[in-house]
Amino acid sequence: MRLLTTVAVLAGCSTSVLAWGAAGHEIAATIAQIHLHPTVFPTLCAVLNFTSTNPNEPQCHLAPVAAWADKLRYKMRWSAALHYVGALDDHPSQTCAFPGSRGWAGKQDGNVLSAIRNVSNILEDSVYYRKTAGYDAANEAVKFLIHFMGDLHMPLHLTGRDRGGNSDKVLFNHRQTNLHSVWDGLLIAKALRSVPRKYERPLPSRKIEYALRGTIYDSYVRMIMAEGVLTKWQPELNSWLTCPSTPDSASHHSLAFSFPTSLASFWQQATLVWSRVMSGGSTINSDDDLICPYHWAKPIHALNCDIVWPKALDKPPYNETRLHGASSSSHHHFVSPEAELAQVDRAGKFVGSNAVGGPYLELDTPEYSGVIARDWIVEKLLAQAGIRLAGVLNYLFAEIEDPEEAKLWRGGLRVSL
Repeated sequence: MRLLTTVAVLAGCSTSVLAWGAAGHEIAATIAQIHLHPTVFPTLCAVLNFTSTNPNEPQCHLAPVAAWADKLRYKMRWSAALHYVGALDDHPSQTCAFPGSRGWAGKQDGNVLSAIRNVSNILEDSVYYRKTAGYDAANEAVKFLIHFMGDLHMPLHLTGRDRGGNSDKVLFNHRQTNLHSVWDGLLIAKALRSVPRKYERPLPSRKIEYALRGTIYDSYVRMIMAEGVLTKWQPELNSWLTCPSTPDSASHHSLAFSFPTSLASFWQQATLVWSRVMSGGSTINSDDDLICPYHWAKPIHALNCDIVWPKALDKPPYNETRLHGASSSSHHHFVSPEAELAQVDRAGKFVGSNAVGGPYLELDTPEYSGVIARDWIVEKLLAQAGIRLAGVLNYLFAEIEDPEEAKLWRGGLRVSL
């Protein structure tokens, strides 16, 4: 295996309201799986409490647990706010403030930026304490991390306007839906249908093929890797894993976490994890020089003004079709990726632009979905989510015996292929 500063170069959807939907989360997790250092798997699989003995598949896989946090959301309602972040002055498409002069909406630290920071700290501590504490608490934390890194890369989870677009009715392929749902699954479902048939066949890369699971999105992952990560985005990959130096970066690693003893119950450990996820420093200080969710999120948030939020929604006649009175916490619910994508053809009512309650803006057009597809906007966000997740997991769990190589890997986020 050839290791570079960030990545080694290889030769040769539904109306549900999940961030990315289950399929998007699993696609990002699969891309992360491809870029994990081999020494990560023993520890990671122990944390996930699953180790396969089948030599034809990885010891464990990130994708099956990628949507776990959305399933948990209905049992643990306190966790709902951890999936997104919004600024008080933010109003795309006219104004994209992140955070703006009045700061963040909602409870301090109760958002996706702080959540990524805090679960990363929990996992870093778990590596240190694992010999006495076991992995029950880390199990919850790693599943949160996998999911929150996906949420971070969905632009509408970085704005609080109209519940991240849930309150804005639109049409997609003449079917009524909302702006958030378009980005959850409909754009991905449309992209899956346009993947060239050559990607139905395996790529000449055992590492990539080994990470695939025979899903409906395997060909899409192959295309993202072959035409995106390994070609058009390859010069940018270094910057995807780079964080700016921060004066107080050391403070994040000083947040000690006292794990319970090995005799403590799972629920005691889980309670400590959940309370830790909700605590921490201020949102702006979520970054250090290795893990920087705010720095990563800022250009993603800017997409809300660039392309995600159609300017026409704020102009007559479409500015009168917004929903009112819906719960501000209703951001997402769980649907399996297979059901999610199978429902696309029958999801939403087939209506004309002047239907009752309308008119509604059609977004499956060359000017909107066509530009998004042409510029590979969704594919790049999924790739960034996967590679950054791999970088964080490699930093936390890679066990490299060679001192010089270990120093290199512990000195910053890196991925392998």
